[in-house]
Amino acid sequence: MGVASLLAACGSGVKTFPLQEKFGSTATYSRLFDASAEQTCEASRRALLSQGYIINTARADLVEGQKSFQPEAESHLQMVIRVVCAPESADGKISLGFVTALQDSYQLKKSNNSASLGVGAIGSVSLPFTSSNESMIKVGSVTISSDEFYDSFFDLVSRYLATVDDLPLSAK
Repeated sequence: MGVASLLAACGSGVKTFPLQEKFGSTATYSRLFDASAEQTCEASRRALLSQGYIINTARADLVEGQKSFQPEAESHLQMVIRVVCAPESADGKISLGFVTALQDSYQLKKSNNSASLGVGAIGSVSLPFTSSNESMIKVGSVTISSDEFYDSFFDLVSRYLATVDDLPLSAK
């Protein structure tokens, strides 16, 4: 019986987590727009720029931007927002905007290093040579799931759509 208990304990080393995803028909991450997919992505690009995001990718069907935050001296957050624009009607005048925001968290980690000096004829001598290294270590990553967050983004995109509707596609 002791061997069976030991084997069972060895096999249970893998931590399991409850299912994190539930697929449903909520509109948290997507919105319909009365505009072409290209116009929706251009309005999304402008919305991100207006909030201080750096645009990493800007195409007719995809926009991605990132922004950094430092809420505390030793903490850093980075937000990446990705917008995928897809036509939703046969004539291309209605599109769907799919948006996801990923927030990565970093913490400052310090490590001390010490050194000793060795001389062959004398032996080793310990001298107080110390230094410290500081680096930002990623400690977490989460997809933002707040309805309020996405609603405010989609509202801003709608505002910019009013200005891009009349732009010729070559002007973008």
